[in-house]
Amino acid sequence: MRLAKFFFTIFTMVALTAFVGCSSDDDNDTTVQVSINGTVLFDNGDDFNGDVDGDFTGTGGSVTRTFLWRNNLTTADYNADITATTEGTFNMTVRDADENIVLNRSLDGATEPDSFSGVTESGTSGVWSVTITLGSFTGDGSFSLSEGN
Repeated sequence: MRLAKFFFTIFTMVALTAFVGCSSDDDNDTTVQVSINGTVLFDNGDDFNGDVDGDFTGTGGSVTRTFLWRNNLTTADYNADITATTEGTFNMTVRDADENIVLNRSLDGATEPDSFSGVTESGTSGVWSVTITLGSFTGDGSFSLSEGN
């Protein structure tokens, strides 16, 4: 009986701590998520080879994610698209292996155009960095990169 009471007390304390520890008067229901080839980016520095297919969703949050991408050529084909009802901003910045900016394009939610595509400026082949920035973003969208011609 004493052991059961001990475990009940411990269980109650853990449950209350978890409940109280997770509550806040300042709860923020905004989230943003960026995925590359099906992998959610939680930190900067992930690296990818081959074509990049990215998705992003948000409920009013802001985030910046940078990942590395191997490009064996000197340009890249790109495109991005956000939903027409989106609010906030989407920005894609691509730097070549020498850290020179070869692409810096943005979309503003709920305004036209809601997409862009093309070929980056010429850069140095090798490991490129791609930075995706979402600001106060509500909605979803996608982007892609592939080695240019």
